Amino acid sequence: MAAPRSSHPNLILLVALACAISLLASAPLPAAEPPNIVLIFVDDMGYGDLACYGNKKIKTPNLDRLAAEGQRWTSFYSSGATCVPSRTGLMSGRHPSKVKRGQLAESRKELMAAMLKGCGYTNAILGKWHLAGYPKDFTKSPMHPLECGFDYHFGTPGSNDVPAPKGTVQNRVLFDRCEKTTFQVPLIRGREVVEFPVNQELFTQRYTAEAVKWIREKKDQRFFLYLAHNMPHAPVFASPKFQDQSDGGRYGDVIEEIDWSVGQVMAALKESGIDEQTLVVFTSDNGPWSMFGPHGGTAGPLRGEKGTSWEGGFRVPGIFRWPGKIKPGVVDALAANLDLYATFASLAKGSEPKEKPGYISKDLSGVLLRNEASPRMTWFYGAAYRSGNYKIHLTTKERSSNPDTRKREPVARHDPPLLFDLSKDIGERTNIAADHPEIVACLVAEMAEFRKSN
Repeated sequence: MAAPRSSHPNLILLVALACAISLLASAPLPAAEPPNIVLIFVDDMGYGDLACYGNKKIKTPNLDRLAAEGQRWTSFYSSGATCVPSRTGLMSGRHPSKVKRGQLAESRKELMAAMLKGCGYTNAILGKWHLAGYPKDFTKSPMHPLECGFDYHFGTPGSNDVPAPKGTVQNRVLFDRCEKTTFQVPLIRGREVVEFPVNQELFTQRYTAEAVKWIREKKDQRFFLYLAHNMPHAPVFASPKFQDQSDGGRYGDVIEEIDWSVGQVMAALKESGIDEQTLVVFTSDNGPWSMFGPHGGTAGPLRGEKGTSWEGGFRVPGIFRWPGKIKPGVVDALAANLDLYATFASLAKGSEPKEKPGYISKDLSGVLLRNEASPRMTWFYGAAYRSGNYKIHLTTKERSSNPDTRKREPVARHDPPLLFDLSKDIGERTNIAADHPEIVACLVAEMAEFRKSN
């Protein structure tokens, strides 16, 4: 029997259109093209140093805009509470506690830049490296950035306070009295020392000029730009234009110049027509060195500072922006800088070195692009451990060393461990271990399991 003819001639068209829309809605979205990646990695900036993280004295309009136009994470962690461990995690995706001496050199062809190079990226590092220690001749080190996947290098081997002048230690008195060339730090382009000792007042300005030039030259290529500022590591220096300008004092001058730098980078991306093809990530290598007064920042509501296992030592600003791909918002979930390895590999269609000891990097692209839950639920601080909202401390100290003598500070041991609920006590002030021994036992077991794992 023939189907009855419809009395509404447009009905068939409407049904067909509805079916087409339904099929389009259920079809998976096409994968985003691999973006350019700009990773801005500052040195010793605290969780509370930016206006968008609550600072009332330091003006950071460009970083505030970056956060407003992207995702601002509130539980983003450095891989270590000091420079080298944090960079080890960042570049390898491996927890630094699992990386033995010499292992990075053995696997340098699998570090972040090398992985991205294998995906067709052209790579540049501007600023501090600090993955090679301080060899007699950094330019010949097997861990020089040009041996680790970077095509272009302009910066310093490590921190701006090494080496110290003979007969001195890096303490508060020296930092207060030192001048812009007191520390014997070389500035190196590729494998050539171009200035020694470097004028530290010009660090941020010079790196910014190089970054803008790189973006303009490489706008038609897929690139990874690792802008690893030496500042605001103590002693802090700003260029003359920014000196004595901030309500946040000498340190505020430095942060405001970094904010200016971010604005210059963002403008270069837009002027080059690649703003919407570029993922920009901004974070810090660890918490602030607050013990050095005007040379250090603030962890805001967090307890502790650089070199401690309190939140102030590890929790840092984490901002992600990719116009049209990342929906603006605030993310309270956990992540760490070592998760950038898996995230960049996913976005660039690269591969992860999953057989490496300590490789725990988690792909955050689902959170960034689709508002999914974060795959990271735990974090190991070394002397502390977080699972969900709860955190235990086996040992604690308020600062890494005495700012005057630089002798190590005493360590307090806790048996049973201290327990904090970070969802209610971000400042880690109320120990609730006595009320929740079962939670303490659970976290102790998880921590032990992580320590035993590869």
